[in-house]
Amino acid sequence: MSRIKIGIIGGSGFYKMEELQEQREVVVSTPFGSPSAPIVEGRVDGVDVCMLARHGLEHTILPGDINYRANIWALKEIGVTHILSVSACGSLKEEISPGSFVLLDSFLDRTQGRVQSFYGGDGFKGVAHTPMEPAFCSRTRSVLEKVCLNLNYKVFNSGTVVTIQGPRFSSKAESKMYRSLDASVINMTTVPEVCLAKEAGISYTCLALATDYDCWKEDNQVDTPSVLRVLRENVSRVKVLLLALIPELNKEDWNQTIQEHRTVAANSVLGGECLKFDVQE
Repeated sequence: MSRIKIGIIGGSGFYKMEELQEQREVVVSTPFGSPSAPIVEGRVDGVDVCMLARHGLEHTILPGDINYRANIWALKEIGVTHILSVSACGSLKEEISPGSFVLLDSFLDRTQGRVQSFYGGDGFKGVAHTPMEPAFCSRTRSVLEKVCLNLNYKVFNSGTVVTIQGPRFSSKAESKMYRSLDASVINMTTVPEVCLAKEAGISYTCLALATDYDCWKEDNQVDTPSVLRVLRENVSRVKVLLLALIPELNKEDWNQTIQEHRTVAANSVLGGECLKFDVQE
């Protein structure tokens, strides 16, 4: 059975994982520059885990300025097989109340100018036509749902995220438009993170935490102080969830799933060499 290694990417309000045992900081250089912050490696119940702060340790990096390629490449370089992304989101549905968790299964891209591939331009030679259905790892999502239910957390087992450019929040007209598209939540960072993880052959799952109702709801006004307040109230719940999830993931045999992700990534590249994977035929 393949040994798994889990990479946690923490979003707004979630920058450190003090619960990691045997912590050590590692600096990873990549062909695309430096990741957002040094990666902190450690263990949870014997499972190798690492933590990366998406916006930097002091939240100094704008959503559109994050070096997503360096972040995902660095995690790939140190052997991460599963990425657990934590993202603060605005809810676009009445039933997804603040404090709810949504396990994303698709996305709508409303970003501009973000590099979404390791290939072409200043990247590697070739073009990667990577399929984005499923965009997120359905198997990891299933385990995550089970753990949420065991903890009595309010969770939605699927949902579409709209990723906007940011750093501003939506206008009311925009928020209502996204609701009309039947999206579940809105954030600023899932794209291109999910695209690059798929291209890198890594299982990627996003745990979306609803912090507000965006601005479509008449009695709700989204602003930074209110979002941060909800985040502070829920970071401990996120950590409890992750600490319960990691040993559950380790009980599974991931050999086939890991190879499937890597095979999809390898078969997506035309006109160049694919990223190096141990792909079994």
